[in-house]
Amino acid sequence: MTVAVVLFTSDLRLHDHPPLRAAVRSSTAVVPLFVRDDAIAALGFAAPNRSAFLADCLTDLDAGLRERGGRLVVRSGDVVERVCEVAAEAGAGAVHLAAGASAYARRREERLRRALEPRGPRLHVHDAVTTVLVPGAVTPTRSDHYAVFTPYLRRWTRERPRDVLAAPRTVRVPAGIRSEGLPSRADVTGTSPGLAAGGERAGRARWAAWRRAGLAAYADRQDDLAGDATSRLSPHLHFGTLSPVELVHRARAAGGPGAEAFVRQLCWRDFHQQVLAARPDAATADYRTRHDPWRTEDGAAEEIRAWKEGRTGYPVIDAAMRQLRHEGWMHNRGRLLTACFLTKTLYVDWRVGARYFLDWLADGDIANNQLNWQWVAGTGTDTRPNRVLNPVAQGRRHDPDGTYVRRWLPELEGLEGAAVHEPWRLPARERARYDYPEPLVDLQDALDRFKDRRSLR
Repeated sequence: MTVAVVLFTSDLRLHDHPPLRAAVRSSTAVVPLFVRDDAIAALGFAAPNRSAFLADCLTDLDAGLRERGGRLVVRSGDVVERVCEVAAEAGAGAVHLAAGASAYARRREERLRRALEPRGPRLHVHDAVTTVLVPGAVTPTRSDHYAVFTPYLRRWTRERPRDVLAAPRTVRVPAGIRSEGLPSRADVTGTSPGLAAGGERAGRARWAAWRRAGLAAYADRQDDLAGDATSRLSPHLHFGTLSPVELVHRARAAGGPGAEAFVRQLCWRDFHQQVLAARPDAATADYRTRHDPWRTEDGAAEEIRAWKEGRTGYPVIDAAMRQLRHEGWMHNRGRLLTACFLTKTLYVDWRVGARYFLDWLADGDIANNQLNWQWVAGTGTDTRPNRVLNPVAQGRRHDPDGTYVRRWLPELEGLEGAAVHEPWRLPARERARYDYPEPLVDLQDALDRFKDRRSLR
């Protein structure tokens, strides 16, 4: 009997899973393995919302494997030690896993290769599992990665993704391989009350429903805050319960402007992965420094706290921040606005905001989170690094009747029209009826400060 180990990481699904497919085809038995990696917790990435979503994903993955005659093996500790341990117990001749783009993922692959080589099992690292194209698959002349999105999009669009793989019909697991119990969402404290369910079945159901009802209109409605018309698939892409390759194929088959706009967002995800793969230090350091004398917790503690708690006095900002705390997710337009407010209006270091988002987002992903924060802060890949988004104008544009604001700021219930986005302009007697703070800063003063510190005047 030949045995292979499949190490699941950020690819918690059975459909379109190249490592699992290769293992099933080349071996008579397979050990589907997930390691609860001590290093993830040590690095501060095991936030409650992601831990709870992960528990759902693992429970669903185990259920799917059991329907096919198998089961998920769970171990805890150092990932390399646990993989070597399981491979030895099973007499495995091969270990399969998906390639990663982060510095941590690449160190993990190298450590596994060095540890397995003297023991006998061969390591197989599979590309295009968590991304559509492999980071580095397309590069410009005289560079190892694209630093601007639009030319990357043109090249990326010309490439044909690999074919979608069916889920295996059966998965035979050798007897006697010990497994720890599956984690449970119920055991995680500190989660958002509105956190969505995780798992491949939930992800595929969400995609199927949104493809029918939301995909066609996505190009027109993706910035509609109140309409909530985005796919909400980002946590499933982060944990790999959905295949980005499959989503591209399905969306292109549907066709139309909405599908094209959705595929463009998947390209953005690949773009950030290829930037991080080429510049792993961009997770913590400016990709393109502007030499900003950023404010930090030491000098802006009260303003940062108000931003985190959704009490800046700017309704669209506060609504988005409260959505984050309640759902462990935030509308993309809200992410842009809240990040711009923190970095350019309050002039606070982007790393403060990026860390807070990672503390709450179920889809908290190093490449997308950090590089999107840098894009907004003007230290990343944005070709207009000094743009500043006005929260009042943006609120009027993307939440014109205030529905989104009132949904998350019940204290403003009853306000209509422009007053929803500028409650401070109400007469004093009327304003006193609403338990809502005055603006934290004056927008013009903040803009002047930003220009001065960026030496733009």
